[in-house]
Amino acid sequence: MNAPFLWLQHSVPQHALSRLTGWLAELERPRWLKHAVIRAFVRHYGVDLDEAARPFPEAYASFNDFFTRALAPGVRPLADAALVSPVDGAVSQSGAIDGDHIFQAKGRGFSLPALLGGDQERAARYRGGSFATLYLSPRDYHRVHMPCDGRLQAMRYVPGRLFSVNAATAAGVDGLFARNERLVCHFEGPIGPFALVLVGAMIVAGIETPWAGRVAPAPRRNTLTDYTAPPAPVNLARGEEMGRFYLGSTVILLFPPETIGWDSACAPGARVRLGMALGHRP
Repeated sequence: MNAPFLWLQHSVPQHALSRLTGWLAELERPRWLKHAVIRAFVRHYGVDLDEAARPFPEAYASFNDFFTRALAPGVRPLADAALVSPVDGAVSQSGAIDGDHIFQAKGRGFSLPALLGGDQERAARYRGGSFATLYLSPRDYHRVHMPCDGRLQAMRYVPGRLFSVNAATAAGVDGLFARNERLVCHFEGPIGPFALVLVGAMIVAGIETPWAGRVAPAPRRNTLTDYTAPPAPVNLARGEEMGRFYLGSTVILLFPPETIGWDSACAPGARVRLGMALGHRP
């Protein structure tokens, strides 16, 4: 069953399809159709709109406005922990980075320097460290928040493919997360350096951050881009928003050795919610 699905992903024009979907998702008219699509999506995926700041489909200007909806105040309290989940989603994998190798699924993996867009200097910080791969399904809240306090040090857009990032594709495509389009954000915080990698996927029409706006797709998607530092330092507190997906994907967390120990809640297959305890200082 997976073979035709994987073949189809290799065959379709991934970027053209994703950009077309993004254009359609931005349409605000006809309103009746937009409302109907949102209501159908909510029913099909079991989206809990009671947690949203605007709990009615008719309150959203477009499908993208709905998909990147804000949560109601207080529905995601932050745990008293060194590291909290930055998203609602599920843990695809977590554990130790084996040298430069990060485990993906069923004997497959990918290179740490490749994930970071060839940045060998920063990759060296995380060799032998810890990682967690968090998958956001279509039903999930799609904003990404800070797992701990951090000050932005660097940001790199890495062009790539747009394979699906679900379990079937992770088990069937080598180096999946180091092949897909992605945004790499490096931070420095009280626990030291860490990175959040926002990975694009099939039908993901964009990635943005509060300080840089829409950064993926880049105007020229085949160009690796290092973003210059904003005029004012970007200091973000634990739980503060740092990015969002226009349609869903995956976030990968990276920490140096002896920095973070994962809690039992961060075991592969576990559901996570924004703000819940994810890790502790060893």
